[in-house]
Amino acid sequence: MVLTGAGISAESGVPTFRGPSGLWKSLRPEQLATPEAFARDPRLVWEWYAWRRALVASCDPNTGHVALARLALEPPARTTIVTQNVDGLHHRAARMVAGDSTSGAETAPDAAFPLEVHGAIHRDRCSRCDVRSEGVKDVDSSALETLPHCTACGGMLRPDVVWFGEALDPGVIGASLDAAGEADLCLVVGTSALVYPAASVPQVALQAGGILIEANLETTPLSPLAAVSLRGEAGKLLPALLG
Repeated sequence: MVLTGAGISAESGVPTFRGPSGLWKSLRPEQLATPEAFARDPRLVWEWYAWRRALVASCDPNTGHVALARLALEPPARTTIVTQNVDGLHHRAARMVAGDSTSGAETAPDAAFPLEVHGAIHRDRCSRCDVRSEGVKDVDSSALETLPHCTACGGMLRPDVVWFGEALDPGVIGASLDAAGEADLCLVVGTSALVYPAASVPQVALQAGGILIEANLETTPLSPLAAVSLRGEAGKLLPALLG
């Protein structure tokens, strides 16, 4: 199994939206990505997410994403990708590889779609009936009346991401931990392994007897536990490691 974090997508130019560079209109993500902020001013929250979606859409999967997609799509396709990222680049890489007739991969990209523990910015979720759908591409956040609404029940849509103060989807985190418990090898890429419960995934793999390999720019709390720690960019390390 593979656990990926912000580091792999930073190489594609995806901003982290955290820290000083994460400020938007003098507001921090912690002030916008909450259920309370959405209830108070959904127009402002949607304006921020529409801006974020445009930024992420301008980024492309890098060679690290592609290498992982090839691994997951290669028969017998027994690799599970778990990601802390919400950018959808693993999905796009999977579709790229599945559509490449020279790759020898499965035609369906589903096997390389990740378990997204923090949700996905390219999807919407109804705030009333919880139905998920592909994200509205051009959100008109100029007024409350123009915000996207659910076609099933009429409720207001929201980005399908886990906001501060919300619980993770138990089905997703449960499937991630199950995969970790069955994995004979856990590859951790571009994450500091500090954000729980996703950070417990490699711990579960180790406790079950799996081997841990880490690929990251710098040392992390997982480094002493890894059989191998590789230092460098995922876009350079993963094609060499998995090719």
